Amino acid sequence: MLGNLGNLGALMKKAQEAQARAAQIQEELAALEIRGEAGGGLVVCSFSGTKEVLDVQIDGAKLGLDAEDSELLQDAVLAALQAALAEVDRRAAAAMEEITEGLPIPKGLL
Repeated sequence: MLGNLGNLGALMKKAQEAQARAAQIQEELAALEIRGEAGGGLVVCSFSGTKEVLDVQIDGAKLGLDAEDSELLQDAVLAALQAALAEVDRRAAAAMEEITEGLPIPKGLL
């Protein structure tokens, strides 16, 4: 029975290595900026690799908007996207909390 403790030590070491690699990957993803566009450049959105909305650009001239209205529309769309993604995160966290309720899992691990 004590012979399996060596395997436990190796498993713990691998878990620590995986945790360190996961943290490194999260940092790399956060540093990414990914752009997507639609409507032939009418709308361009930028996200981080962690799905954070960084920017929304709307070519207001293609819609007949002046610069001020275009900026207002961009800000409103950006705020709406951020609010929706925040709600997605909140609901996902609540669902995971429900699933893991009673389990000794540190907060933020899942």
